[in-house]
Order: sequence, then C-alpha cells, then structure tokens
Amino acid sequence: MTWPVTLSADGVTLRPLALRDRRAWQEVRARNREWLLPWEATMPPQGRALGEQIPTFGAMVRRLRAEARAGQCLPWVIGVDGRLAGQLTVGGISLGSARSAYIGYWIDQAFAGRGIMPTAVAMAVDYCFEVRLLHRIEINIRPENGPSRRVVAKLGLREEGLRPAFLHIDGDWRDHVCYSVLSGDFPQGLLHHWRNSPQATSTS
Repeated sequence: MTWPVTLSADGVTLRPLALRDRRAWQEVRARNREWLLPWEATMPPQGRALGEQIPTFGAMVRRLRAEARAGQCLPWVIGVDGRLAGQLTVGGISLGSARSAYIGYWIDQAFAGRGIMPTAVAMAVDYCFEVRLLHRIEINIRPENGPSRRVVAKLGLREEGLRPAFLHIDGDWRDHVCYSVLSGDFPQGLLHHWRNSPQATSTS
C-alpha cells in the first residue's frame, strides 16, 4: 500500500505524522492537557505487569510509520492554516474477508466546533473506501465524550451500541459507544454528504 499519503479539502489537511512534528505536537498536547486527559489511553495493570510503557513521541512515530508502510494504519496530523490542529489515525486495518478499520482522533480545543474534525474524518473515510477498498470503519467513543459524539452525529454514522470496558482510558477500563459506516452508506462519499448537510452549513 502506498505511503505516505496527504489529503486536503476545505482548508483541512491530513498529512503523515513526522518526527519534525515533535515540538508542535508536544506544545499542543501540553496546552490541551485538561481538555484531552479524560479521553486519553492509559496503560492497564496487565501491561504494567509485563513491563509495557506508553511510548515516547519518537517511538510512537517510528512504530506508526512502520505500520503505515506495511498497510496496517494511516497516522495523520490534522493541519489548519499551517498549524498542527490535532491527530487522526486509521488503525487496525484488516483486509481479506473483513476489510475493516477503526478511526481515533483528537483536536486542539482552539479548533473545536469549527467543522474541522468532521471534515477530517470524512476525508479519511472516503480515502479508505475509495482507495484502500475497505468495507467497514468504526469509531468507538466514551458515552461521556459529548464533543466527539457530536462529530459522528454530524456525519450521520450509525450507532451500534455499548461496548462495556472496551479500552483502558484515564486510568480505568471504560465503556465505549460503537459507531460505524459501511462503504455503501454514502454513495457520493461522506465528504460530499457532510458538505451538503445542515450541520456543515451552520458551522462557523
């Protein structure tokens, strides 16, 4: 699978996460610590017992880059006006009879509520369906995460139900709500659907 890949639409860019992003990435993360902390992945006791650790920025980039070259993930930075505004990763890419993946994302609070994340998610979904020929993509969100759930609601993704104790987040195993989209759900593409939705036209 071809990597790196850069996508752009409506002033939003998805470009590969790189080692040179370290300073900007760390600055945004530090400034948004309280905003992001309740939704952050943490190391469960089982991992600590095996000596696993949350990777450094450099280790994370190198691992994601290797997985991207192997066709297993798509690790993107979200860029707006030349600034690092967040991160979106398509992970768990499975081919064969499944042809599925999941999407995880976060955004700088300064850019939230401007339609940036729905645009980024829509671009990623369309690329996965149209170029990678995947069939299903899911996004799992904590029930308490209102801003993130509004993103998938604006896009019209399907709510499938609760996944109890799905991921270790903010220090404990947390329930998540599963949302999904299939390759045939939006025949003209999810970005086209988003651009023409009332939520997009009302977003400042």
